[in-house]
Amino acid sequence: MAKSNPYAPRQWQPHEKPMLPGSPSTPIHPTKKRIAFGLVGLLITLTGALSNALVTANLTNLQGTFGAYSNEIAWLPAVYVMGNISINLLLVKFRQQFGLRIFTEAFLLLYVLVAFFHLFVNDLSSAIIVRTAHGMVAAALSSLGIYYQIQAWPAKHRLKALAIGISASQLAIPLARLFSSELLQLEEWRGLYLFELGLAMVALGCVLMLKLPPSDRSKVFEKMDFVTFILMAPGMALLCGVLSLGRIEWWFSTPWLGICLALAVVLIISAVVVEHNRKNPLINTRWLGSGAIIRLGIVMIMMRVVLAEQNSGAIGFLQQVGLQNDQLRGLALAIIAGVVLGITASALTLKPAHFSWPIVTSLLIMMIASFIDSHSNPLTRPHNMYFSQFLLGFSSAFFMAPAMLLGIGSVVTQPKNLVSFVVLFGMSQNLGGLIGAAMLGTFQVWREKYHSSLLGDQLSLLDPNVTERLSQYSALFNSQLGDSALLSAQAVAQLQSVSTLQANVLAWNDTYLLTAGMAFCTLVWVLYRLTRQRIITRRQQQREAAAAQPISATSASMEKQ
Repeated sequence: MAKSNPYAPRQWQPHEKPMLPGSPSTPIHPTKKRIAFGLVGLLITLTGALSNALVTANLTNLQGTFGAYSNEIAWLPAVYVMGNISINLLLVKFRQQFGLRIFTEAFLLLYVLVAFFHLFVNDLSSAIIVRTAHGMVAAALSSLGIYYQIQAWPAKHRLKALAIGISASQLAIPLARLFSSELLQLEEWRGLYLFELGLAMVALGCVLMLKLPPSDRSKVFEKMDFVTFILMAPGMALLCGVLSLGRIEWWFSTPWLGICLALAVVLIISAVVVEHNRKNPLINTRWLGSGAIIRLGIVMIMMRVVLAEQNSGAIGFLQQVGLQNDQLRGLALAIIAGVVLGITASALTLKPAHFSWPIVTSLLIMMIASFIDSHSNPLTRPHNMYFSQFLLGFSSAFFMAPAMLLGIGSVVTQPKNLVSFVVLFGMSQNLGGLIGAAMLGTFQVWREKYHSSLLGDQLSLLDPNVTERLSQYSALFNSQLGDSALLSAQAVAQLQSVSTLQANVLAWNDTYLLTAGMAFCTLVWVLYRLTRQRIITRRQQQREAAAAQPISATSASMEKQ
């Protein structure tokens, strides 16, 4: 008996036809099954997102566990992003050629195996290798979570499914800060990975029990796709490494950063040249180079840079004043509340004709939140930031679905651009986050040096306020130190410590003002583009109406005759 062709197109009912190549069909499910799809989709999304969030939220603790320097431990989140951003080049075509079932089960099984091998990691080098593999495997889970959400909603509410599936990953980092301290108490870093392994096994069991509907398959891989991957993947990895370590190693004093950046530019440009001259490119450079797509990419990157104020700014500031994760639970709950409200508002307000306005609203909220944070002082604590971080959490979830749907419209009409759009969206989110952390961290260090020099110039023993403060510090240590010279040195050291803390606080305030300024500039540009587009549309309508009037007049005169 002849074997059926797996690439033969299926006959779909109108309501079942997959929206994009490689996506599942959408049959009608009973209500209980829809609820199950929604819960499994949320579980898969959080499973993939928590993988990196647990490490990012506990870098300081992991640094002590592995006995590593700050520049060494920073490789853990860096290599995760390297693997994640590189594998997106091939995942879309993998789904299209091998089918959703193999994609779903194979990648979740790989995720479980990687999480299992994480338990046997004993040094930083092996941890870096495993984290790279984890980033590659976790990249598949974000799209898988969206596919499950799509099954949970009827066709008329499918935009709500996309809003939930795309934005739910924003819950990962605040959730990690909420309970990761207890996991570390179990068996240090193995507690984190035991939780991750358990979550992955639960997700795998749910996927095996509740399978996605089938989709069309087609032969899409070409040999030149792998040439592009061999050029682009290491290029993006090197760029991620530079962005992650540049602030720590410092940009202008570490030669290998410049070498890696030069190699990254050469490799990425080579990949772009290869793709630009292909008949069936993996990445459609002409489509990505169009004005509308470039503008969309810039806006998404700028928003991700501004949102770095939450993890690199507010959390960095609070850690600077000595707080740990278990003291940030209230702040984490405020962020979670903001993200949940943002997802809900996005799902309820998404309209195809108004995808730009949630982006405008999010930018306005980001600007207000950053401006509120810019009034911090050394006594600022998490409860003082609840409202501002709630606003940032809301805006981080509110803009994501509209931003993605703005670009996906042209993908539906031209499915060959799907890989290009996935690469664009993934790069804007991953690279945008790295650029934001690098930019804000570098700016904060620069401003701290500036404020330290100003404060240092004012700390003169001729100033009575300075001598009074030194006397107070001497009184604090008088019972512990009997030597007057040591007592004086300790008082001076304490004054310098307080001065450094104040300089850092002022630098963080400048950083918040920077993010508020970037949000304002992006908002003005988006409003300008929307206003310009509306004026152009109105003029076209007036021309069409004017052109139609003579025809109407001619028809009327002919009828009279």
